[in-house]
Amino acid sequence: MNQERRDSLRDAAIEVLAEAGGRGLTHRAVDAAAGVPPGTTKNYFPTRDALLRAVAERCVELYHQVPTPPPTDRESLAAMLRALLENVAGPGRSRLLAISELQSEAARKPWLGAILDRVTAADFADFEHAQRAAGLPVTPHRAAILTLALHAALSHLLAGGPDTLAATGLDDLDEFVHRLLETIYGPPAPGQN
Repeated sequence: MNQERRDSLRDAAIEVLAEAGGRGLTHRAVDAAAGVPPGTTKNYFPTRDALLRAVAERCVELYHQVPTPPPTDRESLAAMLRALLENVAGPGRSRLLAISELQSEAARKPWLGAILDRVTAADFADFEHAQRAAGLPVTPHRAAILTLALHAALSHLLAGGPDTLAATGLDDLDEFVHRLLETIYGPPAPGQN
């Protein structure tokens, strides 16, 4: 099969999921979003489960393409975390909305949860490594708290309710990540970034 066409269909399916939700993900909707003749998506992904699997796998691929330069100190870690959260409102928005829809489907389809679990497991490992690279006294517990806080922030950032964003501190992402790091690690030592 044509890999370029396959990827464009998977990307179109991400957009359909982001715009129309799980109920709106149909072969026809993906055909329309991709601008291809009717039946093209069904030729590549014959069942809805095959389409869901393809979208989940594409989301995982795209997740691994998000650039995250390793931090060298506490301040560069804060900048990295802020950039990741800013990505939610920017280029990563559709992918994250699609993942959110896929997670709902995964509650009823464990095989789908196993695909998405690769992203979550990578997050825990990657954020622990980033905290260590920043020179913080990281433990698995601290790393998990930071990762879970970031994951919890995503749904609020995607929904974008101004009252919720203000109540959680997510209306100022720079302040949010600095306070998160301070909550987990205490204030920076004098002279420490």
